[in-house]
Amino acid sequence: MKKLLVCAAVAVFSIGSLSAQDVRFGVKGGLNLANLGGDFGIYDGYYGGDDPEMKVGFHVGGVAEVKFSEKFAVQPELLFSNQGYKSKYDFAGAKADYKVNLNYINLPIMVKFFPIDGLSIEAGPQVGFLIAAKDELNDYEISIDPEDPDNVDTSDKYKSIDFGMNIGAGYELPSGLFFAARYNIGISKVDDVDDGLTGIFSGSLSRKNRVFQLSAGFMF
Repeated sequence: MKKLLVCAAVAVFSIGSLSAQDVRFGVKGGLNLANLGGDFGIYDGYYGGDDPEMKVGFHVGGVAEVKFSEKFAVQPELLFSNQGYKSKYDFAGAKADYKVNLNYINLPIMVKFFPIDGLSIEAGPQVGFLIAAKDELNDYEISIDPEDPDNVDTSDKYKSIDFGMNIGAGYELPSGLFFAARYNIGISKVDDVDDGLTGIFSGSLSRKNRVFQLSAGFMF
C-alpha cells in the first residue's frame, strides 16, 4: 500500500511539470451503493441483527484530468462520500431499522487508459478521511440518547483514515459531459474497537468499505 501511495504522490506532483493544455478540471456527483464486508464478529447475530444490506448514499466533488498521451491520463479527485450499511434488529422485542452513516472526504487518484476515443478504463488507490459517523435508528422502542434517540454519534468507533483501491470505467461525450461506474474495495478495516462483548460472546470486528458508484459529471 505504501508503494501505491508513493506512486500516486509522484503522479500528482508531476502535474506541475505539464503545460496548461494538458490539464482539465471538472465536477461530478452521483449514487453510492455502499456496504461493509469482512468479519462482523458475532455482535449482529447475538443482538438479533440481520445480515448487513447495501445502503443508498451519494458522492459529489471535483476532478482534474492530467493527460500524458492520447492513451493515458491521471485523474485526482476530491469527493464527499456518504457510505456505510443498513440492517434490521429485534432485541428483546425492541425492533429497529438500523442504518450506519459513514461520511468521508475521499481522495482517489485514478490512472486512465483510453482504448478508443471517449471510453476510459481506470484504476487507482484512494485515501479517505472520516468526518462523521452516526447510527440512525428508526422506529426504535428503547431510548439510547435522551437528546436525540434516533441518531447516535459513533465517530470514536471508527478509524479516521481509510485506504482502498478503485476500478471502473467511464465515457465522455464531445461536449464534456461524462458518465462513469466505479467499485471501491476497502483494504484497511474501518473499525477502531472490538465488538464490545466478553467471554464466549467476544469477537473481533474487521470490516472494510465496499462501495459501487454511478457518476455523472462535466469536464470544462
